[in-house]
Amino acid sequence: MNKETIVTEFESFQINSLRRLGSSASFSELPYTVLILLESIIRNREKTGIGEEELEEILKSAAEKKRMDIPFVPTRVIMQDASGIPALVDLVSLRGKVRDWGMDPSHVHPEIPVALVIDHSVQVDDYGSEGSFERNLNLEYARNKERYGLLKWAQNAFKGLSVVPPGNGIIHQVNLEYLTKIIELDSKTNMAYPELIIGTDSHTTMVNALGVLGWGVGGIEAEAAMLGLPISIAMPEVIGVEIKGRPKEGVTATDIALTLTQMLRKRNVVGKFVEFFGPGLKELSVPDRATISNMAPEYGATCGFFPVDEETLKYLRLTGKPEEDVARVEHYCKAQGLFYTGENSRNKQYDDVLDFDLGMVEPSVAGPKRPQDRIPLQLTKDSFPVPLSSGSGKKAIVNGVTLEDGSIVIAAITSCTNTSNPFNMIGAGLLAKKAVERGLSVSSAIQTSLSPGSKVVTGYLEKTGLMPYLEKLGFHLTGYGCSVCVGNTGSLDPAVEHAVQQSDLTVAAVLSGNRNFEGRIHPLVKANYLASPPLVIAYAIAGTMNIDLTSEPIGKGKNGEDVYLKDIWPKSEEIIRLIGQSISSDLFQTAYRNIFAGNEKWQALPYKEQPVFEWDERSSYFKPSPFFGDAEGERAGNIADARVLLVLGDSITTDHISPVGSIPKDSIAGKYLLEQGVAASEFNTFGSRRGNHEVLVRGTFSNIRLKNALSSRTGGYTRHFPSGKEMDVYTAAQLYKKDNIPLIIIAGQEYGTGSARDWAAKGTYLLGVKAVIAESFERIHRSNLVMMGVLPVQFMPGENAESLQLTGEELYNIYGLEEPLAPFKKVEVEAVKQDGSKRVFQAVLRLDTKHEIELYRKRGIFRSIIQKWKQQVKV
Repeated sequence: MNKETIVTEFESFQINSLRRLGSSASFSELPYTVLILLESIIRNREKTGIGEEELEEILKSAAEKKRMDIPFVPTRVIMQDASGIPALVDLVSLRGKVRDWGMDPSHVHPEIPVALVIDHSVQVDDYGSEGSFERNLNLEYARNKERYGLLKWAQNAFKGLSVVPPGNGIIHQVNLEYLTKIIELDSKTNMAYPELIIGTDSHTTMVNALGVLGWGVGGIEAEAAMLGLPISIAMPEVIGVEIKGRPKEGVTATDIALTLTQMLRKRNVVGKFVEFFGPGLKELSVPDRATISNMAPEYGATCGFFPVDEETLKYLRLTGKPEEDVARVEHYCKAQGLFYTGENSRNKQYDDVLDFDLGMVEPSVAGPKRPQDRIPLQLTKDSFPVPLSSGSGKKAIVNGVTLEDGSIVIAAITSCTNTSNPFNMIGAGLLAKKAVERGLSVSSAIQTSLSPGSKVVTGYLEKTGLMPYLEKLGFHLTGYGCSVCVGNTGSLDPAVEHAVQQSDLTVAAVLSGNRNFEGRIHPLVKANYLASPPLVIAYAIAGTMNIDLTSEPIGKGKNGEDVYLKDIWPKSEEIIRLIGQSISSDLFQTAYRNIFAGNEKWQALPYKEQPVFEWDERSSYFKPSPFFGDAEGERAGNIADARVLLVLGDSITTDHISPVGSIPKDSIAGKYLLEQGVAASEFNTFGSRRGNHEVLVRGTFSNIRLKNALSSRTGGYTRHFPSGKEMDVYTAAQLYKKDNIPLIIIAGQEYGTGSARDWAAKGTYLLGVKAVIAESFERIHRSNLVMMGVLPVQFMPGENAESLQLTGEELYNIYGLEEPLAPFKKVEVEAVKQDGSKRVFQAVLRLDTKHEIELYRKRGIFRSIIQKWKQQVKV
């Protein structure tokens, strides 16, 4: 019907022609991302059950920019171990259930390709010396032997699951440099189609730099996709950003990304698609674009998309893709109107268009608590949480080094965001070289680490001869993984930790990561700043945030002279010359040649070849999933006589809800592990124990920085009603559950900001929370709550708990949850105060699509899955 044959110099293949959908003029004006979604809908009509009439309605809706539910089927899923393991635990548990229902458990396997990259478990235990990488990797295996054993079993038990063992790179950099093809070819049908990727990490958006549509979802949504269930979204609102100008000398892609993050946050692009176009695109390499696309969760967008162009083809060749694949990408995209030439984006029908001038960008950092809080370099010290200019007088001496407010104790070159960018990394190496040659050094009180996202990075740093200079400043290789960026910072020097605690110092971390939320990087570090890799080194040399790097000396040289940042900052032409001399396709081919094989430790991991995993009852890492309960369960409907578990403020992140860092010994989760016979030294992290719901539910809302208005204590505490006693959140929730009392949470703006963390929703569900009433929600967490059967409810514009005089001590009823339900339906909330008086207000039910309404009727995705399988065996 709308099939078309494309012939290249290597092959011929068929496509679902987008040009034949309607008038070529109208469809050529649709945003690139909408065209990719439409192609997926057309190709997967049989799987999604879309009839001719509904297809016509979708096409009309797209052309007229009307909101409408659209189901789509991803082409593949990518996962990291922290969020991927819980998803696999659910899949493994489902196999056991299917066996119990009398079916062959081996029928349970992913229905689309899945790649899991182990990158979230490496910790910076050892740093600043040769051999740090090997020691950290050995410790990682020692801590995670049981977890990796499950992954080894899954790799061999599930069809279509590929596992990248530890020590190979970060998920999104591996995806960008190796896994992604842009255009897939079905060998059975000879049909070519664009990749459409979902990942269990919010920074899946990094692949948008290659013209691939992809974004982060919760592990819960990923599980649904793996089991063949379509994902539903509303036809997106697409914001065009026209890039103009060229960057000034000294500006990095990090500075551009932080500036865009600030601008787009202010524009409120939460839940929207963002597409970049304009003459300035020619100034941005694919790695530059990747840095910008990676930060889409920080500016709140579902994706930050760059269309395929000549730069894309150049990058594919650089990373060693066969010419046959490159030709397929070029011919397909040109035939479908997906190839950017400059001219074909001017008439795109965006919902809004913003201008961005690269020439206006200046060197910047972001902090001390949020990635969108960009600060020009010269104003950084004024942003510090405590005044630094006059000095607080608090000081401590550690090994001859003076620590005070503003001192830097962590400097980390880390994360896929910036280590995927050769300009950043070679720039950092050159700055290190110039610093060493001038006699500058880094304080021994600072934990310095280098954790790049792929082996390609160390390949070109060694090839250019820059690695020894980084090591001279303490930036030895500590691992190929997320490390400090996800809070796997490990311990600081014990003397430093003691000094910070004893003197109550407000110290800082500087990292080339993408997240700097409270409590994320290290529990003792209250101020965290995001910066480009060269600036991380510069601040490490300075040793303090109490400095204007644009005008004050960074340190004393070997002859006692003042050295300024401008004296050691490399010129762009130096960096570009070294990139051309050192980076070639053979580096990528060498790095990825045996990426799935793993080292001898991985190969030696024992596993049994059997269709159903044998759970160890003594395990403190894994428990069978608690989510496959009664398929009938409780019914959807109004919520009556609910109590408030927490009253929270603005920008509550998934880190606040479900921590990833170390497990405190005196926490409720720590006490549980001690009761199970686990020594405190073997606690590992919350992230590593996501396969054990008993640990994770106790960790939910236990972040040490969490402020709950119902409690006088900071951390995971609340007040239980009607007793009025303060206690930890988990214990209070258990008391409410015993009395069959439903719970709600009240929150402010941007609830659920942060990583695509399924346990933030799973833990909320297991605590007995039925609804969250907030001023606004971050996209992924709102979706995850729905998938778990927890209702997201939004205050009307201009209203919040304060304006409505809600304290959280009231009893709550939510009406309007009976049929009929519709997306964005208004519901009535009744708050009954202790004296019997009532406050009634309207709110918006944030079930945004028909699919989400159907999920709510079924009480979440897990009961939907149970019903699907039970119908097959007619149980």
